[in-house]
Amino acid sequence: MLPLSILLCITTLAQAQLSPSPTFNPPPPDAGTTPAPRQTIPNQQWSNLLGDLLYFYEAQRSGQLPSDNRVSWRNSSGLQDGDDVGFDLTGGYYDAGDYIKASFPLSWVLTSVCWGATVFGQGYDLANQTAYLDEMLRWGLDWMIKANPDNSTLFVQIGDDAIDNNYWGGDTNIPTPRPSFQVNDTNPGTDATAQASAAFSSCSFLYSGGVLNTTSSATAPTGIANQTYANTLLRHAAGLWDLSVHASGGMTEYSDTVPATADAYASSGYGDDLILAALFLSLATSSPSTYQQALFYYSQYKLSGSNGVLNWDSKAPAVYTLLAEMALARPSWAGSNLIGWQKEAERWMDGVSSGGRGGAYMTDGGLLYWPGDSDSASLNPALNAAMALAHYAPIASTSDKADTYTNFAISQLNYTLGDNPMSAVYVVGINPNSPNRVHSGMASGGNNINAIDTDPNGPDLHVLYGAVVGGPDNKDRFWNFRSDYIESEPALDYTAPLLTLAAYSVMNNPTDPYFTALQAGAYTLPPGHPCDDAWPCHSGLSEGGKIALGVVISVVGTVLVACIVWFVWRMRSRKR
Repeated sequence: MLPLSILLCITTLAQAQLSPSPTFNPPPPDAGTTPAPRQTIPNQQWSNLLGDLLYFYEAQRSGQLPSDNRVSWRNSSGLQDGDDVGFDLTGGYYDAGDYIKASFPLSWVLTSVCWGATVFGQGYDLANQTAYLDEMLRWGLDWMIKANPDNSTLFVQIGDDAIDNNYWGGDTNIPTPRPSFQVNDTNPGTDATAQASAAFSSCSFLYSGGVLNTTSSATAPTGIANQTYANTLLRHAAGLWDLSVHASGGMTEYSDTVPATADAYASSGYGDDLILAALFLSLATSSPSTYQQALFYYSQYKLSGSNGVLNWDSKAPAVYTLLAEMALARPSWAGSNLIGWQKEAERWMDGVSSGGRGGAYMTDGGLLYWPGDSDSASLNPALNAAMALAHYAPIASTSDKADTYTNFAISQLNYTLGDNPMSAVYVVGINPNSPNRVHSGMASGGNNINAIDTDPNGPDLHVLYGAVVGGPDNKDRFWNFRSDYIESEPALDYTAPLLTLAAYSVMNNPTDPYFTALQAGAYTLPPGHPCDDAWPCHSGLSEGGKIALGVVISVVGTVLVACIVWFVWRMRSRKR
């Protein structure tokens, strides 16, 4: 455990250094139907979108809320987190519509946002949102620092799904106990510790004023640099990297070590996490040798040739994109082969921008869709792909490819902002056609888990501004039901790629976002119900409750079959 003097120093350093001026509060949804007064850069509607997205993270805060908290309906909560293990694990973010805190997906969120800000930082400045970016990052990073109390430990989850998923209500009655789950030297979680290292490294690079010099327009946000804080982050990055590769318990997926995490965030492997961590650590430390370790793992885990999805678990496309960016930023490093990494990145980008490859396809309405991944949150894979394309387009091998990647990224952004068959705007609060019955116990205002669609019987009591929901099904249909958590639940990682895309748009797009063309009533509920066709019905039961119900049904069914067999045998015996 770190000495108290160091912990106090960290707490002092962690306070956001920038003060928002003026204070930004999301405008009402009706404001999203009006074109910006000037079609110039920055466009006010793009700036509003970026502000709303950052506001969402403030609404997801756990811990002791500060005096400048903008979300009036939120309370300080989770103030006993970590008591069961003797550590202060308060703070951080609630992951989605419930009250679990999870470091693995949060690490990806922080990595992708810091990565994006080193390229599109000017967008935050133009929108006057850099201070809020600083606050958003530090609230997450400060908790990650607490979750890594020594070089042998990382806490990966606070709260138990089996308990949490059976609660629906506000933040003043969160059920207990809230157990703290960890991986460590003897019980490792290579993917979780490596991705946490990547989060600390990428954000250390940002806070040291780093810029991925891929284009002349790439800039870090003004005033965010703080070398002392960057050094603190880098110490945690280095310690977690060492734990990832040298744990006495070997290498393994964290969800195997901590089965409680598998319900929501089971990992499929750790090779991509190791590579991403090594790349960002090499960038933050200017270390060619760490870069070589990344290339070694790239070969060992055979990452080349993947056509897979980009999300919190699957990061090969991010690796391709970052390798190409670093080939320009660090051309003297051995293995920094721009043409070779461009070919690898563009193989994946070409597949995506041509409508999908390796199992992905386009819905009739124009959404990039990966069966098996998009089924649980359709917008997230599409937005992550768009984020990667936006990163890469400025360094594409030809201008035609650059235009293709940019146009495809914009198409997925526009789909999310209302250019879809439903005319649904999948960002809460930005337009009257945004979801207003979100699967969020906090925002809904209800407290009856058996009637979450009808209590309250209407829109949510609180508007969860800036939340990106799961999104429509593979037929572009969206029902706006709270109980359908696959479509209507928000999550930290759903909103993250849109932050980068919005910052990019503030920098580059003088014209209004698509949602300004949609007046109230453009979205209407589709016929049928999400239980139609291949969609299951989603009740208020937790995953554990569903499993228990399945076991009961299975046992009852087995007993019933046995009784029938016994009855038939008895009848036949009597006939003899």
